[in-house]
Amino acid sequence: MDTDQQLDQELRVDAPHRELLDQVLDKWSLSVLNELCERPCRFNELRRAIPQVTQKSLTATLRRLERNGVVEREVVSTRPVAVVYRITPLGKTLRHPVDVLLAWAAQSMPAIERAREVFDGREEAHP
Repeated sequence: MDTDQQLDQELRVDAPHRELLDQVLDKWSLSVLNELCERPCRFNELRRAIPQVTQKSLTATLRRLERNGVVEREVVSTRPVAVVYRITPLGKTLRHPVDVLLAWAAQSMPAIERAREVFDGREEAHP
C-alpha cells in the first residue's frame, strides 16, 4: 500500500467517528472539559462556571461525556447527597488534540475572517 492510500484510510471519518467528535467537541462539552481539567466539580459549580448553559443542556452534556468515558460521576454521601464530576484518564488525553485545534483556530482566524468576508460579499452581490 502506498503512502497516499494509507493516509486516505487513516483520515477517513466514518459515522462512529463523526458521532464521537460531535459529542466531545461540541460547544458545551469543550467548556465542561476545560473546567474539569482544572479540578473536579459539582453540577452547580459547573453551572456557575458556564453561565450560558441551561441545566438541561449541562445534564445532557455530562451524560454524553460520561457515556463516552471522558467524564466520571461520583455520588458523595453527604447531606444532601452531592454528585462530583471529574475528567477520566481517557478524557485527559483529549487535552493535547483540543489545544492543537484551538491553536490552529487562533492562528488561522485572520485568514478565516478574510475568507468569510469574501464569501459574504459574493453572496450579497449574487443572492
